[in-house]
Amino acid sequence: MIRVLIVDDHPIVREGVATVLERARDLEIVGSVGSVDDGLRTIAARHPDVVLLDLKLPGAEGGESVATFAGKVPAVVVFTAYDADDDVFRAIRGGARGYLLKGSAADDIVDAIRQVHAGNSYLSPRVAAKLVSGVSHPGGRGGLLSPRERGVLRLVAAGLSNRQIAETLSLSERTIKFHVTAILNKLGADNRAQAVALAAQRGLLPSP
Repeated sequence: MIRVLIVDDHPIVREGVATVLERARDLEIVGSVGSVDDGLRTIAARHPDVVLLDLKLPGAEGGESVATFAGKVPAVVVFTAYDADDDVFRAIRGGARGYLLKGSAADDIVDAIRQVHAGNSYLSPRVAAKLVSGVSHPGGRGGLLSPRERGVLRLVAAGLSNRQIAETLSLSERTIKFHVTAILNKLGADNRAQAVALAAQRGLLPSP
């Protein structure tokens, strides 16, 4: 049984999500609260496996609240209406294992929780597509990157492993390794971290 805590300041959202999750036999809702403080108290008392977390709670910065919860539970899935690049990257860097948009289908919400509980990552299809396609086209060597390579690079910068990128893009891990090698060569980087740093300097990635 996967124990889930819902943290969202809108009661109607909490009620709607709870109704969806209660239909899944392998999920158990251990709490449904509206603030960071109430969420932390519930974690201490009920020990959830996954927190479904609204990105922008009153009085809390998105990245900070994600990091706060990520340090106390096995997995956090951000559940938000915001899909801006900066929001996505800030959440993932804060430790979120999933990023789910409000308005997602019921099956997608359940699948996201199951995926992160199993140790995988999950990005809403719309978010993944936006990260891959919403790339800039700067001059210099970075401009030699193909659209696919720029998309892979952005997911590398978001902290995803080759396996997680492969799952997100529905490609083989071998294909992703090929793209990463090509990215390193084209940017003149020795490793992934250096590639991300060089890409950020050249305007290929959103600012942290």
